[in-house]
Amino acid sequence: GGTEASWPALLVWSQALFCLLFYAPSCCCTSCPDQCQCTNYSGATAVLCSASNLEEIPKDIPKDTMFLKLDANKITSVPNSTFRHLAHLQEIDLSKNAIEKIDSAAFKGVADGLRLLDLSGNHIQRIPKEALVNLNAMIRLSNNPWHCECTLQEVLWEVKLDPESVNEITCQTSVQEEYAGKPLLHILDSGINFCNMHQKTTDVAMFVTMFSWFTLVISYVVYYVRHNQEDTKKHLEYLKSLPSTRVPKETISTIL
Repeated sequence: GGTEASWPALLVWSQALFCLLFYAPSCCCTSCPDQCQCTNYSGATAVLCSASNLEEIPKDIPKDTMFLKLDANKITSVPNSTFRHLAHLQEIDLSKNAIEKIDSAAFKGVADGLRLLDLSGNHIQRIPKEALVNLNAMIRLSNNPWHCECTLQEVLWEVKLDPESVNEITCQTSVQEEYAGKPLLHILDSGINFCNMHQKTTDVAMFVTMFSWFTLVISYVVYYVRHNQEDTKKHLEYLKSLPSTRVPKETISTIL
């Protein structure tokens, strides 16, 4: 009777041990960041952190994450190597945050499998070209207060922009004031080249500098010649003023 009564208890303990050994490690390795929800469907892990009042990107995102939703938060920057351990990422949504700064190696380590990077609706004015040029993903940059210059133009030339939002990339400010408030794509389509403007500005600055040095050298030479002429004249007058000394004409002509 005692042996029969112990079987149910033994079964419960064996089931508990099985769960502890085989399920607990899995739960540990796929732990979800605070204020986020994690789902797994057909082997695809999605981390959903939308509208969670996050001020920075969580550091404990599961390594098998494929879809990362961080939109509508208060994130202000994307530091170097933020996603370096997330080799399976396919989509990153950072839209509608307060991002102002993106470091040059912010997306270093993200694999070629990344298909979409959404940076729209932030506070980005400038972005390092190195941060985006090595990505194969489609990128959304619309609705940011862009400062239109050569670097931004080079970014647009080298990345794959989302065609549905590319016309919403607008210059809030520009190296040329007349382009402020205009869609960047329209400006470039009209033949404007911000990189040529930068080169022209550099050339003008170099010309002004060289001209200034040339003027300074000429001024010094003129001053030196005039000063020597005055000294020569004074010396000659001094020689003439000596009562007991006759100055040969040959000496005078030599001095002159």
